[in-house]
Amino acid sequence: MIRLACLLLASLAATPAVAQGAKVSSPIELARAAQELDPGEWVWAPDIAPEGPVVVYVDLTRQLADIYRNGLRIGVSTVSTGKPGHETPTGVFTILQKDKWHHSSTYNNAPMFFQQRMTWGGVALHAGGLPGYPESHGCVHLPYAFAEELFGTTTMGGTIVVQGRAGAPVTIPAAGVLAPVSVEGTAALHRPLDTRSFTWNPATAPEGPVSLVLSTSDKQMVVLRNGKEIGRSRIDYDGMPSGTFLATLTTDAAGKFHYSLLPLPDHDAGEHAVDAAILNRMRLPGPFLDELRPLLHHGSHILVTPASVEPHTTGVELTVAAAHD
Repeated sequence: MIRLACLLLASLAATPAVAQGAKVSSPIELARAAQELDPGEWVWAPDIAPEGPVVVYVDLTRQLADIYRNGLRIGVSTVSTGKPGHETPTGVFTILQKDKWHHSSTYNNAPMFFQQRMTWGGVALHAGGLPGYPESHGCVHLPYAFAEELFGTTTMGGTIVVQGRAGAPVTIPAAGVLAPVSVEGTAALHRPLDTRSFTWNPATAPEGPVSLVLSTSDKQMVVLRNGKEIGRSRIDYDGMPSGTFLATLTTDAAGKFHYSLLPLPDHDAGEHAVDAAILNRMRLPGPFLDELRPLLHHGSHILVTPASVEPHTTGVELTVAAAHD
């Protein structure tokens, strides 16, 4: 686990100044304003999607944070992330703690208001300095007013994605939630996997938000609850592996499940097109799926990635959650 601490710029030590921001009401206005943001500026349009699961997407390349609710973008803000040598870790994180008036225990009691902790090693979203380039010691700095808006929108256990570029979410039917289907949309012939090819230890974390990580290279699924692994299973699927994406399970007005998809860049050198159908054509051991299904609900997240989830592999480290040690 990458353990980084973050440093608030001295300019925030006094009463923080409210950076320039704008509130708009339509996706077109939001998109137009997002293209013209200068350091310290932001745009916010919560009425585009008044409710639903929230995903915060931090783009290290553009130094922007895109906020999605129920699969729709509702806000964009400039950010300042970790400088060289103190880079903000990439991956998918769970909001572990929210502290409106947080002060640093490492950096002389420096104020880090509207803090949303990503790792127990010190990485968080919070109000901070915005010079227009990466300048923190690992944290994601936000404009003060935007940090306040975001703090009131997210919930404990919410998802933060940190990557190199942002994608546009799309929505597809969830086809029974992790149930194999044929190309005609009907249930596919069940070919059971070896029931010994999984582990399930829910007592490790009896409660909390659940997220899934599906590694197409390892052909494994990891189940995390409250940032701790409670299950792991071998998976199988037909066809080519997919590119990297985050799928959020949502329900429509009729109560049917859908996946809201956010394409992400691959973590390895291989490039694959995003194939969301992999969620509906993969196979898992029946007993494992029976344990897993009751944990899935509106707002559950599934990360599909070629990155390895094996504990002893080499290469780029992928953070899939930030847990207690």
